[in-house]
Amino acid sequence: MRLHSAICLILFLLLTPCVQGQHESLTVDRIFRDGQFNASSYSVNWMPSGGRFFVKRKASNGTGNDIVLVDPLGKQKDEILIPASGLIPQGKTQPIEIESFQVFSDNTKVLIFNNTQRVWRYNTRGDYWVADLQNGGVRKLGGPAAQPATLMFAKFSPDGKSVAYVRDRNIFIESLVSGEIRQITETPNEFIINGTSDWVYEEELDLRDGFAWSDDGQQIVFWRFDTSDVGLFTMVNNTDELYPRLIQFQYPKVGTTNSSVSIGIFQLDSGRTSYVDFPGDPREHYPAKLDWIPGSSEFLMQRLNRLQNVNTVYAVDAASGQFRIVFADKGDAWVDVAEQIQFTSSGKQFTFISERDGWQHVYLVDVATGDQKLLTPGAFDIVQLYRIDLENGYCLFQASPDDSTSRYLYKQAFGSPELQRLTPADQQGWNDYSVSADGMTAVHTHSRMGVPPTVQTITLPDHQTVKVEEDNAEVKQRVEALAGITQEFVQLTIDDGSGGDLQIDTSLMFPPEFDAAGGSKYPILVYVYGEPWGTTVTDRWDSRNYMWHRLLCEHGYIIASFDNRGARCPRGVAWRKAIYKKIGIINASDQAAALRELLDRHSYLDRERVGIWGWSGGGSSTLNAMFQYADLYNVGVSVAPVPDQRYYDTIYQERYMQTPQLNAEGFRNGSPISHAQNLKGKLLLIHGTGDDNCHYQTMELLINKLIAEDKQFEMMAYPNRSHSIREYENTTPHLRRLMTDFVLEHL
Repeated sequence: MRLHSAICLILFLLLTPCVQGQHESLTVDRIFRDGQFNASSYSVNWMPSGGRFFVKRKASNGTGNDIVLVDPLGKQKDEILIPASGLIPQGKTQPIEIESFQVFSDNTKVLIFNNTQRVWRYNTRGDYWVADLQNGGVRKLGGPAAQPATLMFAKFSPDGKSVAYVRDRNIFIESLVSGEIRQITETPNEFIINGTSDWVYEEELDLRDGFAWSDDGQQIVFWRFDTSDVGLFTMVNNTDELYPRLIQFQYPKVGTTNSSVSIGIFQLDSGRTSYVDFPGDPREHYPAKLDWIPGSSEFLMQRLNRLQNVNTVYAVDAASGQFRIVFADKGDAWVDVAEQIQFTSSGKQFTFISERDGWQHVYLVDVATGDQKLLTPGAFDIVQLYRIDLENGYCLFQASPDDSTSRYLYKQAFGSPELQRLTPADQQGWNDYSVSADGMTAVHTHSRMGVPPTVQTITLPDHQTVKVEEDNAEVKQRVEALAGITQEFVQLTIDDGSGGDLQIDTSLMFPPEFDAAGGSKYPILVYVYGEPWGTTVTDRWDSRNYMWHRLLCEHGYIIASFDNRGARCPRGVAWRKAIYKKIGIINASDQAAALRELLDRHSYLDRERVGIWGWSGGGSSTLNAMFQYADLYNVGVSVAPVPDQRYYDTIYQERYMQTPQLNAEGFRNGSPISHAQNLKGKLLLIHGTGDDNCHYQTMELLINKLIAEDKQFEMMAYPNRSHSIREYENTTPHLRRLMTDFVLEHL
């Protein structure tokens, strides 16, 4: 009891706010309860032509927001498109709130989204309002009997006379002239979804908005899901009502049946709906992305096969439903959906980002013939395409050819091997851009590891600052008031498994007053993700994990992070696809090898105090580290992992691992549960019981395995929390305090 009380007192003192000399100390509450280090962003709605944008801005009287048209170059005065006073509904005294908005092309109407609610990941359901600038007033869509927060993905018709939206799994068209509401789809049973997606498409293909107007406004094309044969997953809410409540939804686990997905075409004049008769079993293909071809009755549809190693691009005639194959993008591992399609003004060509030559490059594809021209040759990856300029023959894009931990703006003439970096040399780190339609201006966000973002409008291509929109000065001052730490990015050389050298990007954070030569031994905590969806070694601001790591630095810890093969880095296809069919195997091996190399390099690192933590895929990587390399890692914190890959969803897991039927050995060897009997160190498991993504079910399977193997561990289940474990009062501070206490006590 006395020892326990002493430990608690020490932890209390370590976590209590105080001032060390001239520096303020970090606490869990400062970071996660008070949000003192949350940086502000700045977003704009660019006009479809030219270089001006719309923003919402606090009204001069302090009540509500105006929607303002801005010329970032200052050649025209800011114009209030609609004042907050024009957003007061009839019978009300206050203007409606604006969470997001879209302006019709002639600037006569504004569609406003508010009162939003989360649907799985994002707030995609809410209320929509139309503000009419010509006739005045603002009115709510959905009809007088509409329930609050039930509409999704509302969008103007091309002539601006109607708005289409999704409600209760169906698509409706509401006339802005007569107020008439027309339902254009039917749901004969609870398994049919129109105009939006099922769980797995939303999570893994980012498909939420599942319908689109044709350019002439005569058709609406939409996704139709039949989920009837998909396995039903059940979660139990034990706390919100007197009796437990079941939460059920269709969730296809790897190797099981997917939804049957059809593409419907509704003709407004006849009221008839037809469906595109794509070849093959609709349950074995993923229609992933739709883009209307400007000036035509055709749309492009990207359609993946189930193994996701072929992406067939179809051109579909909306009037007849007939289709033709434009071309197919293929790979030895998986291929990605091309999210950033841009059409030429004639509509005869479009951009397509592919990795077919070993790097992620921009191609210009002929709509009629499928012929492709490489626009961006070179041994580098395009991270994000911002603009193509056919008239002047160049591309603007984000890339980082020489340093995969950073991002910069580049310009490249079509077909030229030469790259021109537009981001100034003094803005090292992470640079994101939102570029105007004419390519002459942009909103630029710059940050670094430990440096909160600055947002400014700039001119292009000279990258001159016009105005600083957000400097986050207060957050920067709070960071600067903390005890100084050192941090660096290095590359470690490890064996690639075949006798060759492999360079591993590494980030390191050191405690205040760190002394490499003083003889002290420092504990080290590794932050890991490890799977193909993301990276952790990035020279950018992260208000949550970075600040928590910095808190641990103040208590004497060194924080390290490694990006293994398979991480989503701009290092070419060979790097990213090396993990194919080997998740949980090659990433765990690379992580362990990088850690050993770091320990061998630096005698000040304490080999007896090595910890690792991660969330989601990082939680799985943490388990594999603790189980497969039990002599290397002493402490682990695994949050929301997938201990058995066979229990995760089809689209994500099969993309990288194939199916369990085709890759049984990979699923077995890469799943942490297969190695749980090897656990030696201290392990903390954390999971939300309402996690619809990485199910608590798999955590219970792991717990049973650890119990059967007589392995001791600690665990915390957060009732009804989702994958983010942030719902309900005080959840995030509680979770981070739990993690902090565990690390301080055991590492």
